[in-house]
Amino acid sequence: VLVGPNGAGKSTLLKAMSGEHRLASGRVTLDGVAITRLSPLELARRRAVLPQAAEVAFPFTAGEVIAAGLMAPDGRDGARIACLLGEVDLPGFAPRRYDSLSGGERQRVQLARILAQLELTRADAPSYLFLDEPTASLDLAHQLTVLRLARAHADKGGGVLAVLHDLNLAAMVADEIVVLAQGRIRAAGPAGEVISEEVLEAAFGVRVRVCVAPPGPFVLPQNVGWAR
Repeated sequence: VLVGPNGAGKSTLLKAMSGEHRLASGRVTLDGVAITRLSPLELARRRAVLPQAAEVAFPFTAGEVIAAGLMAPDGRDGARIACLLGEVDLPGFAPRRYDSLSGGERQRVQLARILAQLELTRADAPSYLFLDEPTASLDLAHQLTVLRLARAHADKGGGVLAVLHDLNLAAMVADEIVVLAQGRIRAAGPAGEVISEEVLEAAFGVRVRVCVAPPGPFVLPQNVGWAR
């Protein structure tokens, strides 16, 4: 997870790593291969990007937006689209116009789209999710749903790079946190090492108090609407 103040370079770094931005110097590699050597189709089959906001210019339905992620429409798409909508807690939304949905609903449709996209990854190659502020327009229950899906992808052997502003959520789910400030890495490592009063004050310019939650049964929910 990338964290840091506004303008720190989090989204720029994510776009550079996903191949959206060209670099003036240096290079980005995907499993040892420079991404500039990969075709757009090869990149699409290895990594999927959820931007801060995704506009759809035509009156597509939610199902049609997700079908674009599948990239190979066939007779089975309807059932798969319905399943993906269920995973993001939007059952029955396939025929709904995308432009009629709320901001949070659109974000979850886009999440379903990128999950569909990564289903095309070869079984012998890990796939990667790039999430730019994926929880910004969501209520608490759906924030946890998004993070549960991201965590599940990582646990299956994939990779996730997410930009988050909520330090509590970042500390809860990240294997590693990278703190950016003024375009530079200020700290990187496990949450217990990085989320400290000294690091956060240096990066964000405010005094904070870090409190460690007692160990307990908290689990990212399998269904939205509740959390222990």
